[in-house]
Amino acid sequence: MSSSDPSTTGPGSAKRRGRSAIVVLVATLLGIGITARLGFWQLSRAAQKEAMQQALDERATMPPLAPGLIARREADAPAQHYRRAQMQGEWITSATVFLDNRQMNGRPGFYVVTPLKLQGSADAVLVQRGWVPRDQLDRTRLPRIASPAGEVTVSGHIAPPPSRLYDFGAAASGPIRQNLELGAFSVETGLRLLPLSLVQEDPAGDIKDGLLRQWPRPAVDVHKHYGYAFQWFALCALMAGLYVWFQLVRPHVRARQGRA
Repeated sequence: MSSSDPSTTGPGSAKRRGRSAIVVLVATLLGIGITARLGFWQLSRAAQKEAMQQALDERATMPPLAPGLIARREADAPAQHYRRAQMQGEWITSATVFLDNRQMNGRPGFYVVTPLKLQGSADAVLVQRGWVPRDQLDRTRLPRIASPAGEVTVSGHIAPPPSRLYDFGAAASGPIRQNLELGAFSVETGLRLLPLSLVQEDPAGDIKDGLLRQWPRPAVDVHKHYGYAFQWFALCALMAGLYVWFQLVRPHVRARQGRA
């Protein structure tokens, strides 16, 4: 009597092994296709961000925008981000906001944001004026910020509204806030705010208001995408290598050993 198990040696077994091999092949090809596609997608994201960085660098070298050319529509604002600009107007000091948990040079503190009512216009622009440390003993104590009365000239570069941090609470109010939403703040103050902000710069160091303006460059994170692409391509190569070894090489080696 044969000791062979019919379930592993008969025609049915060969069909099951054939179906299993097809399933493994399809799953491997699908995994290779997905991971390769994700790798190329990360490379395309890196290319997009490199192009964006180049555009930002080029905008920084362009002549300052004339006040009449500043975007009034939200759709037009991104094309002006990081262009240099100079604006004249009056500080609306009563609407000054201190954005909490902002860092500059690794130190926590506030970003000071004050609307500037533009000269000869009903519009106003949010000005990110600079950074100031907070009082470590009394966290609700506001620093004194010198804001000259009357008309002032503010130089800087166009930027999106202040970036948002994760906030567990509801909509903020008062001078100390975690975030500032442009539309809601416009309604709150009654000001017609432009769909952008002006990041104030002080290249000559002649503004004596106690604010630090060592603004970081916008983070493009190109290397992050190259790292992700490498991981996806490595996973793609791993799946291909495992399939070749377990489905092609090892069965061939076993077959040769069985005939020996």
